[in-house]
Amino acid sequence: MKPVIGVVADVHEGKHPVHSVQQKYLDAITGGAGAIALILPALIDRPGSAWTDNADLADTLDLLDGLFLTGAVSNVAPGRYGAVLEDPQSPGDPARDHVSLSLARLAADRGLPLLGVCRGFQEINVALGGTLHQAVHAVPGLDDHREKPGLTLDGQYAPSHEVRFSPGGMLHLLSGLDQAWVNSLHGQGVDRLAPCLATEAVAPDGLIEAYRLDRTDAFLLGVQWHPEWAFRENPLSVAIFRAFGTAARAYRATRLGHRMRQFEPA
Repeated sequence: MKPVIGVVADVHEGKHPVHSVQQKYLDAITGGAGAIALILPALIDRPGSAWTDNADLADTLDLLDGLFLTGAVSNVAPGRYGAVLEDPQSPGDPARDHVSLSLARLAADRGLPLLGVCRGFQEINVALGGTLHQAVHAVPGLDDHREKPGLTLDGQYAPSHEVRFSPGGMLHLLSGLDQAWVNSLHGQGVDRLAPCLATEAVAPDGLIEAYRLDRTDAFLLGVQWHPEWAFRENPLSVAIFRAFGTAARAYRATRLGHRMRQFEPA
């Protein structure tokens, strides 16, 4: 059986709140990682919610072989990393904050393969003790990394700037390259990297664009760009999702092997 990768949903408020995941992320998991995509609703602070504490979330991770935290329109609430909100118009998603950050911490603790993209990249950093720039374009010395709203989707997701890979790092080894061109559609970004993470890629202005777990016994990768967009046309994106799928299959084999041993006669 294929590995099962959980994908945390965004919450869209309204008369009937909706939990959703964009098709491009599901395609990258099913087609790129070769896995089954399982959408995880961000159920919190609602009557009858099943996911109210870490015990429920841990039970959910028991069903998974990987966790994928996607991009989103919303931003991580600054209070989650000890900061004060600078822009009252900044879109938030408190339910996703709670579920994604809690799952990221639990996944990292147990070595569950973990991939974060854009908001997901920022979520993992915050979950593990890092902080964010709330407006990268307002930080002296940093460039404007936001997409240009007047362009078509293809234009917005087109390569925007180079990133340089850390020598000997995961992306360097996966791609065989020293640098690559990536798209750029984010207003926030990493300020202080979490202590357990190691830089994987840096933009020309010095902004961290990718990181990995600073140890080799588990797969954890975060990228600020969007490798899921037209992933089949980009060798780096193909390599990222293939590596994620490989890690999830290895985790599944270990998990099922452990479960089988529990039922072996003494």
